[in-house]
Amino acid sequence: MTADRLAQLIADNTSEAPAAGELPISTAQRRELKAAAHNLNPVVTIADKGLSPNVLKEIDHSLNIHGLIKIRVASDERELRESYLTEICHNLSAAAIQHIGKLLVVWRPKAEVRVDKSGKATGRRKAPRQLKRNFQNG
Repeated sequence: MTADRLAQLIADNTSEAPAAGELPISTAQRRELKAAAHNLNPVVTIADKGLSPNVLKEIDHSLNIHGLIKIRVASDERELRESYLTEICHNLSAAAIQHIGKLLVVWRPKAEVRVDKSGKATGRRKAPRQLKRNFQNG
């Protein structure tokens, strides 16, 4: 093992301070989230037009629902993909979990369910409507 590789492994195990606006995350949490992201499919694609406000809005929506998401980037330039990852994490207060090939893995804790004044949770679906057939069979 070379000295450079050893220095890199030591640097990976130390908790580095996140950039301004990014979510701090420990190495153990990052390892668990990488394992959880292994089976995920990309939910958002950043295509030729780049990281537009509409794409950021869709990523924010996906993070609110799923918490951990994969993003596919169509560009072949590594520096551009890294800049997208830092911009996403900075603008949406998320943590960069992994950048492997054209896939970016981003995590943010799910948004909590809001409760209105009546005590009922908002944003829930109503129970499915019972059909006449259900009443006849019972």
